[in-house]
Amino acid sequence: MSDNDKLKPHRDAIDEIDATVLDLLNRRAGHARAIGELKGTGVVYRPEREAAVLQRIQDLNRGPLPNEAVARLFREVMSECLAVERPLTITYLGPAGTFTQQAAIKHFGHAAHTLPCATIDECFRLVEARQADYVVAPVENSTEGSVGRSLDLLVSSPLKACGEVVLRIHHHLLRKLPEKDGIRTVYAHAQALAQCHEWLNKNLPEQVARISVSSNAEAARLAAEDSHAAAIASQAAAERYGLIKLAANIEDEPNNTTRFLVLGHQGTDPTGRDKTSLIVSAPNKAGAVHGLLQPFSAHGVSMTKLESRPSRAGLWDYVFFIDIEGHADDAKIQAALQDLSAQAAFMKLIGSYPLAVL
Repeated sequence: MSDNDKLKPHRDAIDEIDATVLDLLNRRAGHARAIGELKGTGVVYRPEREAAVLQRIQDLNRGPLPNEAVARLFREVMSECLAVERPLTITYLGPAGTFTQQAAIKHFGHAAHTLPCATIDECFRLVEARQADYVVAPVENSTEGSVGRSLDLLVSSPLKACGEVVLRIHHHLLRKLPEKDGIRTVYAHAQALAQCHEWLNKNLPEQVARISVSSNAEAARLAAEDSHAAAIASQAAAERYGLIKLAANIEDEPNNTTRFLVLGHQGTDPTGRDKTSLIVSAPNKAGAVHGLLQPFSAHGVSMTKLESRPSRAGLWDYVFFIDIEGHADDAKIQAALQDLSAQAAFMKLIGSYPLAVL
């Protein structure tokens, strides 16, 4: 029996499965369209529903596809079905090719329209004015810490957190030419330069200037215009600007990861796997910060993040960004937040949202 004869039964089976999958996808899209018609002009995207679907699919998965691949495939299925109801517009810090755009696509799929903005402020403003549906904003990196401007905007913005994205960050050294010789300048965002500091010290001459720019995608654009320049950026940026990858995964920390918040105008219902983010400030008196934390301990609420940041309201005045496990509708969290509001000089609930599906 020839190789083709051996392969034929498998290929025939795949063809039959493909036809079945296509029929099922269109049936799913038909139900999505019917749901959209029933909703009318209401909210079409329900992050808690999508998180529940992805978690269920991963729980059902028996391989050989890994859970991450299954989640990615079903994200795209849901994205296309949602677009049948109404395509979403998602703002992100541009230009195209940034890690923030990758995070937006990871969360909403390729059927969503991702809209680049020059600043994070503009991203927020467009969504606040309902000229876009959601903003995906970076809030912290596992190596370099919090993204200050995003946190500052959360204090005053009326937008609510309704989701989070966790993105593994891989930095590459990119250039128009296929060799390192002749590089005079390396462009990158300040955080990328910091995240690749040791690699740069070991692999590029001291005289190569390191120039901080607004984003890694902007760095790639500049490198595409200058044969003596290189950029630290993503694979997506390399493809968009036609650059050659001289070195891959040059980040100093192998588990370099950035966390993003998805913000819009809606809240979410509990899923059983949720996180709540809030901002508080303490009154100016002894033991005030301890008083802010005590309600969580008293009601058995697990805190996963506590970070202070200048409030800009006065000299040495600080606000605290807190993440806790659970949903604001959970009874013990409701009780903790009620006690916290009595202790805090200021308290703002940023939102409760499903944990990121990896």
